[in-house]
Amino acid sequence: MVTPATILLVLFLIVPVLLAFGLSFTNARLISPNPPRFVGLDNFVRAFTADPTFVRSLVNTFVFAAVVVPLQSALALFMAILVNQKLRGVTWFRVIFFVPVVTSIVVISVLWDFMYQRDGLVNSILDTLTFGAVQGTNWLGNTDTALGSIIVLSIWQAVGFHMIIWLSGLQTIPEELYEAARMDGASAWQQFTSVTWPGLRSTMVFILVTITIQALGLFVQIDVMTQGGPLDSTTTLVYHAVQQGYRRQETGYGAAISLIFFVIVLVVALIQRWLTRDKD
Repeated sequence: MVTPATILLVLFLIVPVLLAFGLSFTNARLISPNPPRFVGLDNFVRAFTADPTFVRSLVNTFVFAAVVVPLQSALALFMAILVNQKLRGVTWFRVIFFVPVVTSIVVISVLWDFMYQRDGLVNSILDTLTFGAVQGTNWLGNTDTALGSIIVLSIWQAVGFHMIIWLSGLQTIPEELYEAARMDGASAWQQFTSVTWPGLRSTMVFILVTITIQALGLFVQIDVMTQGGPLDSTTTLVYHAVQQGYRRQETGYGAAISLIFFVIVLVVALIQRWLTRDKD
């Protein structure tokens, strides 16, 4: 019964990982008359010593994750608490918040690209709210604002998905606990810290790990909106690996970057899991 799934996992997961591991130690190219040659750790040494774009992409990736993970998880929890109220029409708000998640990220990136232009919607809103006091800027063309603009877009697009996960966790907490807390005179904040947050522990672990993995794997928004620019201010590890491996046809070097990315994601996920473990 498990044979079909096992075959698919082997063909599309295990084999590609093994091939990438092997290629990372060679100078293989997509189109080359010469056969691949074993170069040892040269690709990894090149990444950290002779490729400033790789170092910049590494920094950008960690900055993106460091901002997105706490902000997105906190905003999603706040939204989940709001839509968990037993109010008339609250289902519509759940649907509205979730719509960006089921919309193609490519379509969303194109739309936000237009919004971020100098004559786009964002600058028009700022001009209206400030009565012309704030001059518009090309948000994606400015090295100081490009990555921040991608961060805002990414949080807006994905927060609805994690809101639903938080909501499912909230609905597993027995109402009797809140009634007991209210009878004891607990305030809303005390109910959250003593009842809600402890009841969301397993949900919190899942959300932190998934948001972190998604943040570290940022690619589509960069590929559609900025192509790593301006001046590599939005280049990420995944985008740089694709650039080197396919568009510049340096398959061996691209595989080495992918392997580095895999190790980073694995280490970060294990650290998060250890920090959020059940200490009892």
